[in-house]
Amino acid sequence: MAFLNRKQQAVVENISSLLSEQYEGLSEKELFSLAEQDEVAAEFTAVTGYAYWKSTLRIFLKNRIAVFFAALILFILFFTMIQPALPHQKDSNTIYNDPVTGIQIQNRRPNGEFWFGTNSIGQDLWSRIWHGTRTSLFIGLSVACVEALLGVIIGVLWGYVRKLDFIFTELYNIFDNIPQTLVLILISYVLRPGISTMIFAMCITSWLGTARFVRNQVVIIRDRDYNLASRCLGTPVPWIIMKNLLPYLVSVITMRMAMAIPFAIGNEVFVSYIGLGLPLAIPSLGNLINSGIDKLMEPALRYQLIFPTIVLSMVTISFYIVGNAFADASDPRNHVS
Repeated sequence: MAFLNRKQQAVVENISSLLSEQYEGLSEKELFSLAEQDEVAAEFTAVTGYAYWKSTLRIFLKNRIAVFFAALILFILFFTMIQPALPHQKDSNTIYNDPVTGIQIQNRRPNGEFWFGTNSIGQDLWSRIWHGTRTSLFIGLSVACVEALLGVIIGVLWGYVRKLDFIFTELYNIFDNIPQTLVLILISYVLRPGISTMIFAMCITSWLGTARFVRNQVVIIRDRDYNLASRCLGTPVPWIIMKNLLPYLVSVITMRMAMAIPFAIGNEVFVSYIGLGLPLAIPSLGNLINSGIDKLMEPALRYQLIFPTIVLSMVTISFYIVGNAFADASDPRNHVS
């Protein structure tokens, strides 16, 4: 008690003397009693109440901006699905004529009948834009799923199985040295234009970035103590990959998928701009923007470019913000409160 001053030492001595007087003369059995053993209660002593996805959702919901754009994405997805079934909707490929003159209703500005106006051949832009959004989102989601599936499988095997490192490295070097834009243009030029052709052309090389990124992450964590212990205990490699490696890659996978969707839509817009995209009978944001560019120098017709560009911007920005926010929220290191 050398670190206590005299007043504090006096207080401690008084307390000690009171306690000794209170328990003086009591036996050891009277002073101490064994606690009853409750096996059911003992099972809950180590439970922390932590749940990975619950913590991920809690952190994501704290980001108000990301929640707003997530709601916007869900609204756009839902609306594009139900839009054809709504009342007073026009067909996206029908050419409308004036009932009095029989002439095509060309370049009609937005009004009560044509909410987004008409294009140069009398088609309803409102229906074509939402049809095009459905098409572009389908292409983007399909490419993102294929990219995530191939990228994760190849990346995990590439990083964990050392015997496959040389094979996948050479395969990566071959595909990576071929410009993706060139592959996209050649496939679109050789094969018949269509949605399946567009998806196939983008998926040929889209997995490269994800596989390389996943491989680097796996190399970092593959030799950690818990993985070495699992191998020493004879745990099968697929089980180690599923239980020890993939949980650490959730944030990476979600971020890469979220980035792949706007990137695929951007590629579709580019291919449509150079004239190798989808046929005009299949509306997409790419060919709608490509058609609107021709009207850029005519102020009265710029609405044909503005409306599809606004929808494209909302989709790409929303996926970018939500993807980054969800990647941060799914990182276990951010779950420490």
